[in-house]
Amino acid sequence: MQTFSNASSGDIVLAMADRIVENRAYLSEIDGKIGDGDHGVNMAKGFGMAAERLKGKNVSFGQSLDTLGTVLMTEIGGSMGPLYGVMFTEFAEKLEGAEEIDAKAFSDMLHAGLAGVQSIGSAKVGDKTLLDTLSPAVEAFDAAIASGKSFADALEALVAASEQGRDSTIDLVAKIGRASRLGERSRGVLDAGATSCAIILKELSLGASGKLH
Repeated sequence: MQTFSNASSGDIVLAMADRIVENRAYLSEIDGKIGDGDHGVNMAKGFGMAAERLKGKNVSFGQSLDTLGTVLMTEIGGSMGPLYGVMFTEFAEKLEGAEEIDAKAFSDMLHAGLAGVQSIGSAKVGDKTLLDTLSPAVEAFDAAIASGKSFADALEALVAASEQGRDSTIDLVAKIGRASRLGERSRGVLDAGATSCAIILKELSLGASGKLH
């Protein structure tokens, strides 16, 4: 059975932070079309601060996620800080005490994060939010495992579904947040939260996949 080590996988979170910082301008540009235009700036600030705290320390995957979640919840304004903050701290809580992370533990982690995000707002799939990326990604991972696929294959399915979910937001009308005031005019643009969520899930999956043994 494929697993990866919790203790030696904290660098997955650093790689995720690098990717978000790299995409700062892109995420803010998307957000600027129908939102405040600060999504990339806020995200890069939060992920960058977390990375600074983690660099050079030998912390586990779970502890790294907890540090990231705490920074996002306490240091970042806007709507995304609390949402992602809860997602990552819920991820971390599920992994507490785990030495090896198998597909079931990874699924439990994803479900905890999803439930955390859902508990904060009233958003649901189809409202043009990060849930349009996160929810189908979790479903695809579970479906792949249920059909007998390996952990690695299920991670690939998760990434594919997250990117399809992200792209689906182009055709959606925003129902939540500032963009919802635009009504029909919010159609035709990617949702920034769905886009950053796809980046996060891809980096998480690539990181985990590269450490499977």
